[in-house]
Amino acid sequence: MKIGIPKEIKKDEYRVSVTPHGVAELLELGVEVYLETLAGEGSGFSDQEYLDAGAVVLKNASEVFTLADIIIKVKEPIESEYSLFKEKQTLFTYLHLAADEKLTHFLLEKKIRAFSYETLLLNGKLPLLEPMSEVAGKMAALMGAVHLGKYQGGLGLLAGGVVGTQKAKVMVLGGGVAGTCAAEVAAGLGADVTIYDINLDRLHYLDAVLPVNVATMYSSKAAISELLPNADIVIGTVLIPGAKAPKLITKDMLGMMKQGSVLVDVSIDQGGCFETSKPTTHTAPTFIEEGIVHYCVANMPGAYPRTSTFALTNATLPYVKALAKYGAEKICDELDVMVSALNTYDGVLYNKAVGEAHAIEYKVKG
Repeated sequence: MKIGIPKEIKKDEYRVSVTPHGVAELLELGVEVYLETLAGEGSGFSDQEYLDAGAVVLKNASEVFTLADIIIKVKEPIESEYSLFKEKQTLFTYLHLAADEKLTHFLLEKKIRAFSYETLLLNGKLPLLEPMSEVAGKMAALMGAVHLGKYQGGLGLLAGGVVGTQKAKVMVLGGGVAGTCAAEVAAGLGADVTIYDINLDRLHYLDAVLPVNVATMYSSKAAISELLPNADIVIGTVLIPGAKAPKLITKDMLGMMKQGSVLVDVSIDQGGCFETSKPTTHTAPTFIEEGIVHYCVANMPGAYPRTSTFALTNATLPYVKALAKYGAEKICDELDVMVSALNTYDGVLYNKAVGEAHAIEYKVKG
């Protein structure tokens, strides 16, 4: 089996899909690994480190795609990469197809055997999404605080305040991994935090483990609307695995908010949980609509690639190894959990949420 690791070319993306140590482990299985030159540079890994691990370093992406049976990436392919794929090639990466109809149709037309990190479900959890959710959640609180700065278009409020001044009020929508991390960091900055979720068991857990300056609230439109006029930062982290994110704050609701308050949309990869969200980049991370600062970077963990690449490889490597061992043809029979990661195979869609999002016929495997 031949694995290809191309350089990520999405704007401001510095992660790489496998560390040199991960490559060395793949080589122990008898797998050949082809790496595009400088693929690891953004994460602090040199070509020489990959060569020492046993990889073959190639001069461009075209060579990698031509030789590889399996392509391992971080981010979803962008349009300029479409022509590099071979028919029926295997792809393992973050896909977020519910928010990308064009990519969905490409994968089906090219008969790509595409597995996604973000839909792999194990014991009710998303183990390949959680590491990046941790990074994005922690970043969300930090970026929200930074963009409260007047020089960033914010209202000029220090998140934790100082003695004798008010603290920022932070709303966190969603009590999953990203939301919990966001609430922890915002609380650590000294802000007054309220975290929302619709799972009462999860709210009981969060109430027990989060700092005392974090309140829990059952999520509803009325509950969100009640606090929204006083909020300085709103962090959206809601997730329906594989599906588009629900719009929890509509454009009309922006009129309830303070001018200069900040929205951070961690759910932007899945279409965003704010109606006015649109993807931004680390180079130009925000835009202002109706006086509200929107931070909607679609690859937030790419800002801290060293941390993110290690965390990603730690989570994905066992599944990459299995895919290399069994191939796309047998992996779902040999490892049941990969059924949930399967999105497209030989022109057939296997993800219900994506099918419903784009009105495409789908099948259920199993």
